[in-house]
Amino acid sequence: MSRPPDPDLENRILNAAQKLWKKDGSKALTMRAVARAADTNTPAVYRRFRNRGDILRALMRRSQQELGHVLQPCRSVEEAAAAYLAYALSHPHEYELFYEHLKELSGPAGSGRAPSLKELRPNFVLMERKLSEQLGGAAEDHRRLALALWALSHGTATLLLTKAVPTAQAAALRSVFAAAVEAMLRDTFSFSVRNSK
Repeated sequence: MSRPPDPDLENRILNAAQKLWKKDGSKALTMRAVARAADTNTPAVYRRFRNRGDILRALMRRSQQELGHVLQPCRSVEEAAAAYLAYALSHPHEYELFYEHLKELSGPAGSGRAPSLKELRPNFVLMERKLSEQLGGAAEDHRRLALALWALSHGTATLLLTKAVPTAQAAALRSVFAAAVEAMLRDTFSFSVRNSK
């Protein structure tokens, strides 16, 4: 008699893969190691994920969703930018995974279609919407500002995570980050008001 399928196995596999990534990074993510860590066998992993790239994509989507849950309740763009930075600093392995393997979110080789911005960067689209709510206009009108905010946020997170900034200067960098976000929003709002007259 065959065993019934385990409905939680996929989640167990992803949890195991995430732990392996946190411990030893990319080199630890082999199908065999993931199977062993998930307390299953390699064929069971292959039935759910075609290859290592599928596992990486699933882990990155999981991180995107976690970040989305952090950003969604933020009442302002300033609060969302601060939450983004806090998430990156408190989840360095997930953040590293995402940016080290971002190109793999495009989907499996030969899938035939490029993913939409909403599929590839749902939190970027969320920030465009938050900008629209705060500044007015359509979400797409704020794409350049959203891109600038993302560049500022990612740059700040990377400088702090890689310790490129001396520890004694970390608080100053975070303060400058917050001031830069506020200045970008203030200047954009002022520009919009001047041009609407």
